[in-house]
Amino acid sequence: MAMSLAQATLFSRTSLFLSRNGLRRFTVCVPSSSSSSSSSSSSDNLCRKKWRQPVASVLEVGGVKISREDVVRDDPTNNVPDIIFSRLGMQLHRRDQHPLGILKNAIFEYFDTSYSNKFDKFDDLCPIVSVKQNFDDVLVPADHVSRSYNDTYYIDSQTVLRCHTSAHQAELLRKGHTHFLVTGDVYRRDSIDSTHYPVFHQMEGVRVFSPDDWEASGIDSTSYAAEDLKKCLEGLARHLFGAVEMRWIDTYFPFTNPSFELEIYFQDNWLEVLGCGVMEQEILKRSGKVNNVAWAFGLGLERLAMVLFDIPDIRLFWSTDERFTSQFSKGQLGVKFKPFSKEFFHQMKFNFFPRPKNKAGNKKIVTVFYFQYFYFHLSFKDWMCSSV
Repeated sequence: MAMSLAQATLFSRTSLFLSRNGLRRFTVCVPSSSSSSSSSSSSDNLCRKKWRQPVASVLEVGGVKISREDVVRDDPTNNVPDIIFSRLGMQLHRRDQHPLGILKNAIFEYFDTSYSNKFDKFDDLCPIVSVKQNFDDVLVPADHVSRSYNDTYYIDSQTVLRCHTSAHQAELLRKGHTHFLVTGDVYRRDSIDSTHYPVFHQMEGVRVFSPDDWEASGIDSTSYAAEDLKKCLEGLARHLFGAVEMRWIDTYFPFTNPSFELEIYFQDNWLEVLGCGVMEQEILKRSGKVNNVAWAFGLGLERLAMVLFDIPDIRLFWSTDERFTSQFSKGQLGVKFKPFSKEFFHQMKFNFFPRPKNKAGNKKIVTVFYFQYFYFHLSFKDWMCSSV
């Protein structure tokens, strides 16, 4: 009875409420969770934030078990955060129903059908390499910016997470491989936005020629290798993109001379597809191939996959959302990504309650609509009816 009387008193007082605007709206800005970093975030910020998701203590990469202590150490030269360690062993490029795996298989198919002398394929080499492998073996100068702690993930002063698949080039040449493709995850301390992420995937291709190959052609070894390289990669571009206009751009890389970039005219824009060139003779000499010449190319799988599949954000490649993964279940090229909402929206209605502060705890509130807004003079508080 007392409660009914209180309710009656409350509603009888409504004639004394000062009615304000019938409909008001404001937006509550709630920081996104760690899984949806803003475009202005950087890998440096990522390193400083506490990684709250559970991280496996031991991973297996290429048949090699790697513990967290092997990578994330209390070492003054170590700059590898837990979130980067958690990406080790994911091997997106080895998943046949993932865009990166689909693209890798399509490139493999091109080389298998275009060359009778099959290319050896490596896609599970360990991403932990020495500084010598990552830089010295491919002639990266000692003062090159890529060696800095701002650009490379160092496990210790002599060990890094590979910055490129070229880190395995000299080793495979020394082992006697003359035609090979290397695919793998690579790591660079880069800013994070829709086109950049500190972990991405590359493919490296190498072909070695002997004197018998170019002497029969009547041209010098460098010209022979460059012509064969361009013919190979133009065919690859047609295999992936169809009949497109192409152009070659002269450029510079420490490990090739001459060096080129291949661009294609696709969807009304010139798109850089890959970098390549004739391998520096010093690399071949160090690998025991004094009388040979070779070409090499490198391409970023994400860069091409974003174009081929119409994927607008590089971070989507790491998504486990079924709305993303199910779109590529057939494991084929030709699929165009269909965007979906990043959030699930729910509407809740509330009756009279005190005006809240613009906080939402760990929840994400996008918009609050005020249907009615009153001031209750007895409690000296704003009250409203709203929908969230």
